[in-house]
Amino acid sequence: MSEISREAMEYDVVIVGAGPAGLSAAIKLKQLNADLDVVVLEKGSEVGAHILSGAVLDPSGLDALIPDWAEKGAPITVPVKEDNFYMLGEAGQVRIPNFVMPPLMNNHGNYIVSMGNVCRWMAEQAEELGVEIFPGMACSELVYGDKGEVKGVVAGEFGLNADGTQGDGYEPGMELHGKYVFLSEGVRGSLSKQVIEKYALDNDSDVQKYGLGMKEIWEIDPEKHKEGTVTHTMGWPLGSNAGGGSFIYHLDNNQVYVGFVVHLNYENPHLFPYMEFQRFKHHPMVAELLKGGKRVAYGARAITEGGYQSMPKMEFPGGALLGCSAGMVNVPRIKGNHNAMLSGIAAAEAAVVALNEGRSGDELNGYEALVRTGPIGKDLKRVRNVKPLWSRYGLTASLTLGAVDMWANNLLGLSVLGTLKHGKSDAAATGKAIKFDKIDYPKPDGTLSFDRLTNVSFAMTNHEESQPAHLKLTDVDVPVEVNFHEYAGPSARYCPAGVYEFVQEPAKPTRFVINFQNCVHCKTCDIKDPSQNITWTTPQGGDGPNYPNM
Repeated sequence: MSEISREAMEYDVVIVGAGPAGLSAAIKLKQLNADLDVVVLEKGSEVGAHILSGAVLDPSGLDALIPDWAEKGAPITVPVKEDNFYMLGEAGQVRIPNFVMPPLMNNHGNYIVSMGNVCRWMAEQAEELGVEIFPGMACSELVYGDKGEVKGVVAGEFGLNADGTQGDGYEPGMELHGKYVFLSEGVRGSLSKQVIEKYALDNDSDVQKYGLGMKEIWEIDPEKHKEGTVTHTMGWPLGSNAGGGSFIYHLDNNQVYVGFVVHLNYENPHLFPYMEFQRFKHHPMVAELLKGGKRVAYGARAITEGGYQSMPKMEFPGGALLGCSAGMVNVPRIKGNHNAMLSGIAAAEAAVVALNEGRSGDELNGYEALVRTGPIGKDLKRVRNVKPLWSRYGLTASLTLGAVDMWANNLLGLSVLGTLKHGKSDAAATGKAIKFDKIDYPKPDGTLSFDRLTNVSFAMTNHEESQPAHLKLTDVDVPVEVNFHEYAGPSARYCPAGVYEFVQEPAKPTRFVINFQNCVHCKTCDIKDPSQNITWTTPQGGDGPNYPNM
């Protein structure tokens, strides 16, 4: 749509995404130079609407950014008081003693939070400093300069018809230009994906790996509630079918976060991650906790799991990749928000140096080094072998070898295993259906477990149905001719929102249907589709989930 005429606005720094990374960058830029023009563009209807995280927050990132966050009223008020690790079997559990866990696994000093609410508070701090924040402004395109550098983004395009033509109320959006553009879109961001490919930023990095995280908020019986308790489990119900585990966090107001993560490198295409989550809640330990309670919210998102060796180059002409756009989650700790914040700080520091030198549109030399040799790199490097060990040898062996490797890193500052590689992408790991048995999942009971569409209603997701589907197929024939016949149509299962279905009617060919209005923006389809035939793009601004307290 290069022929469309758009107005342009000029800024010193344009930031895409109002998550912890983007907001930290905005705040730090204004702390370092109050005269800078900084804008943050957020695709959600409000800041926090698309934020979903566990979350037990390591406050180190916020400590570095706003040391007096407590005095300023940050919604971070539930310190971790108790830390539990369990290995589950179908009928019982075995607790793993805390003393055998490496010190980095200790959650004391951390806080149980809603990252959506933390980001809402951070946005207030940014606006007080003079940052412009525009929610409901999806960034649909990159704008390039004369030298091939990223010059800005197109944001706020509305009113396209389903076929992509301009509707009666069409608004072309605006071009927002920056001397530097920060992409802090979170996992598998659509613009970040383009930039990584265009500039071959991943040429020297390992393949990126992902998990699918699903989460419910429950209000439980006050007698069972233990504010500040953190519980993680591994084992049942996944067994050998897939890697992953659960989290149960007791926050305030008798609420509990119940979450489940499935590593997306599973082979059996019959695996149904959402139903594994629902089955998990019927474990005696979990069922007893939730009995008499009610589910009040649901959501899902992908998680970057590749770690240190999978981070691409983070500097590109005209900007930088921040946070999970590059992949900064510490997998065994199930934490990345602190690193996202620290990456925003590092990018801001590098940008201010460049701007003070009169530079623009070039690579932010120094940002990469700050990430890889600073606290982010140190955090990720010492756990870099946990994920590849789990992928190669399964849960039991990886627990032993991973613990040894983490202890060696903690005590000696080195890994006894060097740096292991991940192998295949998650899409390529998917096996042909004929090689695997189908998995029989119990029907949800409507009390502890729920069908997908009922749960999706608790994500409060909404998309204007007259717009083009934001889930794009490279080849419209592949879903049925390849994925359905060879892989048993895995998109009907790996999507945690019921977006994809294969419709079979008597005497008619199988049809592939995309219910894009159900999408919760987890981006699993973009990652796990075995043919890599689905591309997730941004719908018009404000559309998608509306998470209140995730």
